[in-house]
Amino acid sequence: MHNLNGILNQHSFATTVNYSGEFAGVRHFGQSGQLHLLESGQVRIVRQGGSEILLDRPSMVLLPVAVKHRVESLGEQPARMISASISFCETRSSLLIDALPQTIYFQLSPDCSVSCTARWLLHEVFEQRFARQEMLDKLGEVFILQILRHVTEQGTLQQGKLLAINHPQLSKVIDKIHCHPAENWTLDNLAQLAAMSRSKFAECFKALVGQTPIDYITDVRIAAAQKLLKHNKPVNLVAGAVGYEHGSALARIFKKKLGVSPREWLKQTNEDREGMLSIGFGRFG
Repeated sequence: MHNLNGILNQHSFATTVNYSGEFAGVRHFGQSGQLHLLESGQVRIVRQGGSEILLDRPSMVLLPVAVKHRVESLGEQPARMISASISFCETRSSLLIDALPQTIYFQLSPDCSVSCTARWLLHEVFEQRFARQEMLDKLGEVFILQILRHVTEQGTLQQGKLLAINHPQLSKVIDKIHCHPAENWTLDNLAQLAAMSRSKFAECFKALVGQTPIDYITDVRIAAAQKLLKHNKPVNLVAGAVGYEHGSALARIFKKKLGVSPREWLKQTNEDREGMLSIGFGRFG
């Protein structure tokens, strides 16, 4: 896909290793996207709803979006693995994430380039060596790029959502929404910005992005609010900064979209990050 490089240049993400080493028993996940790398042993990944993935050889499973699941160790010997949460740092990245398959699975076979990088990444995580952080940063970039290239070449990437970012008219709208989330956006002024009729704009936006412009703006505002909340900004201040008159209005949107209030979300996020090892995979480009 020829537009992939331009899309990746506009995105960054961070990965937090929340488990590495020998694993026995059951662990639960679901607050963010998740990467599981199995070096040895056997585990079963059970998604909410009952679908299962059996890992009985060196392999990788990537769940790009938050989905509740558990990892169960199997067999008599503990499994040796890494589990890491993935969070995209730019709100526009939702288009990139949504374009990926719900589950990406690789066996770490010797003849696969993704496997070679995964094994190298496993080695660096478990070894405390000089320039370890720098190696993780670079390997992380290569690893994700290889995964994206693979799913693109296999035809499993939903290209429409990625094309919206580089669309000659919609890209202007997306940029403005993200730069000015608090603006009083309406279908009329968005269509005017795109130099399209209201009906044509709404149709084109929904077809490529997968949701209405207003729903998309709501998601952007929530993502912007989350970023401010992480910097301990008061809820009322955050509400005004992202386009809501009062903190109560922001709280209603949070409850509707995320199932928790802004304060509850922040508390959960802080608890999830305590004691975790952060390995930022940086910005592409």
